[in-house]
Amino acid sequence: MNSAWLARGNWQLGAVIVSTLVHLGSPAETRGGEKPFVASAIVCADHPINQCVPTRALGAGVDGHEKGECARMFTDKNIAEMLSAGFGPLTYRLRTELAGDVWHWNPRGTWSDPVHQCGYWTSDNSLGEPIKVSYGYHLPRRGNTIDQANDDGYSRITDGDHDAFWKSNPYLDSHFTGEPEDAHPQWVVIDLGASKPVNAVRIHWAAPYAAQYRIEYWPGEDPMHLHADDDDDWQIFPQGNVDHAHGGDELIRLVERPRSVRFVRIVMSGSSQTSAQTSNDIRDRLGFAIREIELGNMDKHNRFHDHVDHARDRHRQTIVYVSSTDPWHRAEDIDYSIEQPGLDFILQSKLINLPVLVPVGVLYDTPENATAEINYLLRRNYSLEGIELGEEPDGQWASPEDYAALYTGVARRLTSLNSQVKLGGPSLQNFEDQLLTWTDSSGNRSWMNRFLKYVRGAGARFDFFSFEFYPFDNICANAAPQLLESPKRLSAMLASLRADGVPTDIPWLMTEYGYSVFSGRAEVDIEGALFTADTVRTFLNLGGAKAYLYGYEPNYLQDELKCSWGNLMMLQLNPKNDQVHRLSAYYAAQLTTKEWMQPTNETHEIFPVTIKQKPKASSVISVYAVRRLDKQWALLAINKHPNRAARLNLHFNFPNAQQAVGFVGEVEIIQFSRQQYAWHADGPNGHPIRSLPAARFTREASSAYELPPYSLTVLRGRLPEVRPQ
Repeated sequence: MNSAWLARGNWQLGAVIVSTLVHLGSPAETRGGEKPFVASAIVCADHPINQCVPTRALGAGVDGHEKGECARMFTDKNIAEMLSAGFGPLTYRLRTELAGDVWHWNPRGTWSDPVHQCGYWTSDNSLGEPIKVSYGYHLPRRGNTIDQANDDGYSRITDGDHDAFWKSNPYLDSHFTGEPEDAHPQWVVIDLGASKPVNAVRIHWAAPYAAQYRIEYWPGEDPMHLHADDDDDWQIFPQGNVDHAHGGDELIRLVERPRSVRFVRIVMSGSSQTSAQTSNDIRDRLGFAIREIELGNMDKHNRFHDHVDHARDRHRQTIVYVSSTDPWHRAEDIDYSIEQPGLDFILQSKLINLPVLVPVGVLYDTPENATAEINYLLRRNYSLEGIELGEEPDGQWASPEDYAALYTGVARRLTSLNSQVKLGGPSLQNFEDQLLTWTDSSGNRSWMNRFLKYVRGAGARFDFFSFEFYPFDNICANAAPQLLESPKRLSAMLASLRADGVPTDIPWLMTEYGYSVFSGRAEVDIEGALFTADTVRTFLNLGGAKAYLYGYEPNYLQDELKCSWGNLMMLQLNPKNDQVHRLSAYYAAQLTTKEWMQPTNETHEIFPVTIKQKPKASSVISVYAVRRLDKQWALLAINKHPNRAARLNLHFNFPNAQQAVGFVGEVEIIQFSRQQYAWHADGPNGHPIRSLPAARFTREASSAYELPPYSLTVLRGRLPEVRPQ
């Protein structure tokens, strides 16, 4: 049977057929013939643990894509499909910030050096023609070898080109921050890939150069991806302190006998404040600049053996990490391969029915350009939910103090522009255990704690906190145990952030969530639905305010890790025609937005549920309870066992009640499982061969309900009047 036919005008017939099968099938029928296991869910109905307005709490995000894709994704037909999932609020994601690019959010604008079409860019905030598409520009002074987007750039420090150079962000200089000159030392980390004998370094400085700097090594495993049990710290080489430097090419003997090291860091302070070209723009003279670094061993004949691979290729050069990058660029640096959908294109579309969460570039942009963007949006009279400053600074190795300084500089300008706008961030990337950074002078390693301390001390606004959740890098692994692990990972992540001092009296936004940052089958098969439903409910149970699905727009299959094809998406584009497949995450969204909760603008109450299971298994069943405006109670039950059905015993505990109670009268059951959805893996041609809406039926209330393997089930009904003891 053609799944596209069922997913369109004739889907009702298919839904009736499947509903009958579910209603009449034997409870003991499971994949492989295994007997159902028993779980008990006890709803603690005495007090809610959270409240939310469904139409404002359950949202999705749109992002930048490959050249030409936005026009195909955002057709009227596709937008109607997107809206039918039931999401309310929208967040606009900024791919350029992850790519280490500067964003020309409006193609019209001005250069700081208009004669040469280069320098620092500010987009035009006047109200001209609506912006349909926009682009990022590569930064020719880039320092990082790796970026978090297409990862197709490279560092100018190890590119072998002595005419190119890296330069740090001038907005971290005391001229802009108002802090002491050494408040934001800048650094470069060289990763040799393996431990090698090192006793010397040669630095080819550009302008401005560092008048003071020190050279250190890391004695442990990996300083760029820290864990809670890491207690290593940077160690300075015996002859690693350099004062009163004069730039040019400097060869430093770090230690007499070579040390076996992999990671070396150069920490710079005291800029020369010189410029290689004649310029009246002070930004050209602020910060630090390096053309090339050679790191290696000087033998007894004073011959230098360089361990660094120099190449204009991210895969062939020695990996470099830097503290910041100068947003200076040229007209020729435009990247046409990736496009951001135009702000007007999105904000004037039918996707918008609520205030929108919008971004401004911070790490690789200027405060002037960010301010112009928000001024433009306000002049267009767009309704803004809030402004997210930057994206994933922690994942791009920015120190908390450096990001906080850039955040503060932009926040002050935006507050002066309009005191009513809500400001926040940092859109943290997913992490495990605790978000750590290198220790400061007081021994504090908490990234978020130090960021908050700086922002509070600077008196900057911080109206909401945002983070992203992508728990599984290993998309090639078995999905079943990962599904069991996901709620625990999210719970631990939020507990860690609370312990680090993130305020609980401001909204917490999960501005992106998805199975993995990489593409794989679990995202498009039935597991994608289970993950989507479980993640949002866990977040709301833990006090979250808004959750935004990543992968709102229709997209194509990918195979990034060469193990399976998938993508973060709820709708699949067909590369040969305009057909769109509804994927499992789409149906999970509908169950949440339209069945578990009512799609209303009124407050719903969320209640805790305790699960007891026989035989004991780790978190196979999750149950989430909500009291709706229509006076019904709705429970979303998730069976994460791939092969075994479950019998769910259900009770509600009320304070001072004589005994626990259950549903009375008729109970409505809405169920989504493999009977409604099946994925056909066929490389880039994979697609669902069964894509049906959730089955819907009613039955008389019972003390137990059947949950098929790998299923989502909404149980909706009323409770008897509870008499106190």
